[in-house]
Amino acid sequence: MKAFLSALMFLTRIPVPYISVTDRDWKRSSIHFPFIGLIIGGLLYAEAMVLKQVFSPSVSVFFIILTWIWITGGLHIDGWMDLADGLGSNRSKERMLEIMKDSRVGAMGVIAAICLIGGKFIAAHDLFQENLFFVLIVSPLYARLFLIGAIKLWSYRKEGGLGAGLREAITLPILLFHFVWIAGITYVMLGAKGILLFLSTIVLGSGFTASIYRRLQVLTGDCYGAIVEWCEVTSLFLAIAIWRLFS
Repeated sequence: MKAFLSALMFLTRIPVPYISVTDRDWKRSSIHFPFIGLIIGGLLYAEAMVLKQVFSPSVSVFFIILTWIWITGGLHIDGWMDLADGLGSNRSKERMLEIMKDSRVGAMGVIAAICLIGGKFIAAHDLFQENLFFVLIVSPLYARLFLIGAIKLWSYRKEGGLGAGLREAITLPILLFHFVWIAGITYVMLGAKGILLFLSTIVLGSGFTASIYRRLQVLTGDCYGAIVEWCEVTSLFLAIAIWRLFS
């Protein structure tokens, strides 16, 4: 339970009782990341169900995007912006990593954030019009599943660092367990098209992560945040494309 609450405190701003977390609890928190994604998605879906009764799709989506940012404390967007600043500098690997560590945000980071938030807004608006509200549940879920896969399968920058500690608890059986139950809930909610969405998100997430790794030769905490944002926004656009192609 402490490991789960540790994951909830780390990935969200959802209020939880104060607990004393040990190093073991922290390391095991990563195996609960997909469950946190499900909680985030469930809250977004519930909000959408309420808002659609009161507001237009545009206003509803505006509030949903605000909630999406607030509930994570902007944690992943910060990584997205830092990665954009680093890769956008087109410098050496070492210099890009230094830029990513800088707390100041550059022009590329601002542009990337605008594109990300605007993309989520446009995609979520289309999903509203297509009545594909369930995608709001699975988008954060897929992203956190892929996050623990990235933590496990790609090297972290610093041995003994934050990501290295999280990596210890993630085993292949745990990855398989999460993959199976997420595929199952996807099929129940969205059918065969949902499975295509699930697999397509993993494929595009793998391509994005591999491209980062090719440039930096490592992953960092900022990379993890960017990966989450990438998987979320691409899953929204993929859902629109899949449902229109196969309707």
